[in-house]
Amino acid sequence: MFAFTLFVLFVFFILYKLLLIVPMREVNVIERLGKFRAVLQPGFHFLIPFFDRVAYKHEIREQVLDVPPQSCISKDNTQLEVDGLVYLKVMDGKFASYGIEDYRRAAVNLAQTTMRSEIGKLSLSQTFSERDSLNESIVREIDKASDPWGIKVLRYEIKNITPSRHVIHTLEKQMEAERSKRAEITLANAEKAAMINLSEGERQEAINISEGQKQKRINEAKGTAQEISIVAKAKAEGMELVSAALAVNGGIEAMNMQLKEQFIGQIGKILEEADVSVVPAEMAKLEGFFEGMEQVTQTVKGGRS
Repeated sequence: MFAFTLFVLFVFFILYKLLLIVPMREVNVIERLGKFRAVLQPGFHFLIPFFDRVAYKHEIREQVLDVPPQSCISKDNTQLEVDGLVYLKVMDGKFASYGIEDYRRAAVNLAQTTMRSEIGKLSLSQTFSERDSLNESIVREIDKASDPWGIKVLRYEIKNITPSRHVIHTLEKQMEAERSKRAEITLANAEKAAMINLSEGERQEAINISEGQKQKRINEAKGTAQEISIVAKAKAEGMELVSAALAVNGGIEAMNMQLKEQFIGQIGKILEEADVSVVPAEMAKLEGFFEGMEQVTQTVKGGRS
């Protein structure tokens, strides 16, 4: 019974060494008598017991490796602490097994050195604004160096860029000064705009006033001209009427009578309004004055006829 048990165990051991099932997520590197034989893909495989053995097993899914924080110096001599993530995938199990001792550790160390080198080419502000281009540069350099290892670096992502405490304090002061500067510029621009608007308003007001005065003078001139025209026209019509009246029989006598009445009326007004009694020297010769006026009227009529 003991011998049978040993035989059964030996058979199971042989079968265990003979049959190999590779999971879907990995590949196995097989060595025969210590020498590389093949890379077995996922599936069912047969091995020669005691001659073939699984030397390495590699994950063929995309792997994420954490890059520890490290101190870097930027182009403007600013100390930064940077960490990140590197994404890679095993493309060739043979090279991943024999091309390097530990491709994970090698990829992380290469990412650190490459990151320090790339950050040294950029200033502090560029490390924040050009993060995408920085990631691409690191991926390009790591992938170029890791090609003999049988792995493919898919991407690199910077997680944190942390300046030193002194740099943060300096940046805060700089930001505060920048905000104050922008506030002063905004106030200055507002005052400038207000002064411009005020001057434009005063200028427009002066233009409007001058235009109004100009229009007023034009209107006054037009009114005066119209007034003069109307008065002249009225005088001309009056002279025509007077001339027509003098040409009629009895017109001269009527005009003499009217002149006499006007003269007497004016003398009466003067005597009423004057503080001192004024009597014209020629008062006694009124009859002679009116006769002279009659002669003048007759002369004027004779001249027109």
